[in-house]
Amino acid sequence: MKTIVYAYHDIGCEALKTLSDLDQDIVAVFTHKPDPKENVWFASAENFCHDMGLPVFTPENCNSEKWIRKVKYMAPDIIFSFYYRNLICEDILHTASYGAFNLHGSLLPKYRGRAPVNWAIVKGEKETGLTLHHMVLKADAGDIVAQKKVAISREDTALTLFKKLVPLTGEILKETVPLIEAGKAPRVPQNHAMATKFPGRTPEDGRIDWTKSSEEIYNLVRAVTRPYPGAFADMDGRKLTIWKADTTAGVGKPGEILSQTPLTVACGVGALILKEIE
Repeated sequence: MKTIVYAYHDIGCEALKTLSDLDQDIVAVFTHKPDPKENVWFASAENFCHDMGLPVFTPENCNSEKWIRKVKYMAPDIIFSFYYRNLICEDILHTASYGAFNLHGSLLPKYRGRAPVNWAIVKGEKETGLTLHHMVLKADAGDIVAQKKVAISREDTALTLFKKLVPLTGEILKETVPLIEAGKAPRVPQNHAMATKFPGRTPEDGRIDWTKSSEEIYNLVRAVTRPYPGAFADMDGRKLTIWKADTTAGVGKPGEILSQTPLTVACGVGALILKEIE
């Protein structure tokens, strides 16, 4: 079947590899140029396409009249979106005769929106996963085709958790693409009353509030540690970035240094051991 793919990041590359292995006729791939302001630690979908000989495009606006016309001319059977950062307009979604599908990095309806992996750790979740769903105009709100779950360990960072999700991409596609081709893709409506939605994160979101519990701050540290900008606090007149930490018992004024060896700071509840700082 003729397939158009909107892809970015490691999950985008894994999806393209799986679709190629499934002998999908990928007639076009849309992706993004690297953002010079971003730490690009993940694989390039554009480079992957060049290596695989797939036609790839990097428009600033994938929903322009030009690209709507081109997609309609391609007449895709299926459209997929894998970690593509822009919403795709209805004029394009409706061109796919067998449907348009998005792979989202959470167990929908929880964690709609941006940075779902980071947010799941910030919020102390014990599991997350991937959701393949039908695309509608509203982000991450379409009927669910399939989900894959993965446990979040207390030691997981956003990076290690993301690496757990990548291989699930291939698994979910191998199970669902034959159903989509047969016109039998499940449609399980989301419970919108249970939906949670989160915005994109900025470096400033890593600022530590010492009045929070040590567990909450620990979760923030591991959610934004490398390759992300890191959790930070102003201590002794300078910015201190905390790359690794752990919780411990302790009582003191929030932000008070309780010990130098190991460096331990009082929180609203408990204390935080700063294991790696910069």
